[in-house]
Amino acid sequence: MQYEKVRWGIIGCGDVTEKKSGPAFQKVKNSDLVAVMRRTGELARDYAERHQVPEWYDDAEALINDPKVDAVYIATPPDSHKEYTLKAAAAGKPVYVEKPMARNYEECCEMVAACKEAGVPLYVAYYLRGQERFLKIKELLDQGAIGDVRFVSSTLYQKAGDDVKDSEDLPWRVQPGVAGGGLFFDLASHTLDILDFLIGPIQEAKGFASNQAGYYEAEDIVTGTYRFKSGVQGIGKWCFTAFEDVDMNEIVGSKGKISFSTFGDDPVTLTTVEGKEQWSFEHPLHVHQPLVETIVRELTEDGVCCPSTGDSGARTNWVMDSIMGK
Repeated sequence: MQYEKVRWGIIGCGDVTEKKSGPAFQKVKNSDLVAVMRRTGELARDYAERHQVPEWYDDAEALINDPKVDAVYIATPPDSHKEYTLKAAAAGKPVYVEKPMARNYEECCEMVAACKEAGVPLYVAYYLRGQERFLKIKELLDQGAIGDVRFVSSTLYQKAGDDVKDSEDLPWRVQPGVAGGGLFFDLASHTLDILDFLIGPIQEAKGFASNQAGYYEAEDIVTGTYRFKSGVQGIGKWCFTAFEDVDMNEIVGSKGKISFSTFGDDPVTLTTVEGKEQWSFEHPLHVHQPLVETIVRELTEDGVCCPSTGDSGARTNWVMDSIMGK
């Protein structure tokens, strides 16, 4: 179905929707945010009033079945992504679901199948795929700036936050029953997904995961190796109880390398025998907005525009499950 204007409803208007995503639905051309839902009605009403959203609900099904809502953005923790996706698909509504797409690959497959059966598109909020800095890296790779890609190396480690040290009030991101795992699922998913976008699908993956610091039950350190369908090889290291914060990726080829961070604002650096070139980019005010623009274009115009789909999001969950030995 092609829309003249996409009217969005948000399920789960929590912190991520305040700046990172929510305002994007109001700022993108041919897009509008018409309803929000949160289980605590007063919080939903407060959000609606502050963001000038006309409708609010404390029941997800009421929002999904609102005839004024064309498409649904699911911004809840992963344990309810499948449930709400299946309900939105049954109502014939396109779905944009937060990352990670679900708690595991099996749930992702159910979501993909339900949306395909209902004939509705499924998008996943791996918003890095829409951002200018990563489109530049993709351009450099496509132009052969580093020759044939040989391998990729990713490193992310950081200090443990105070919030994960309170065993009586742990954030959902380190509760496996809610998130699927720990911070690896929350943060490494972005890196693994953008590598899928830049280099192509990963065909084989394995690794080790353990908990070293004991602040919570979920894994706090993961190391993994993987092989892309193209033959490129990769290695990743993620630790969430280290002494400092480091975020660095390198894609190494036969003629040079590209260095960049997943979350930081340091320049994209191209290194060859001829020297170095760098490109700096500012993060979008609303980091989801470039990706939301592609979704709205796809829903209002002919042609496929969005680079982050249920199929690609499911692949990222499959890689994480494989590394974790699930």
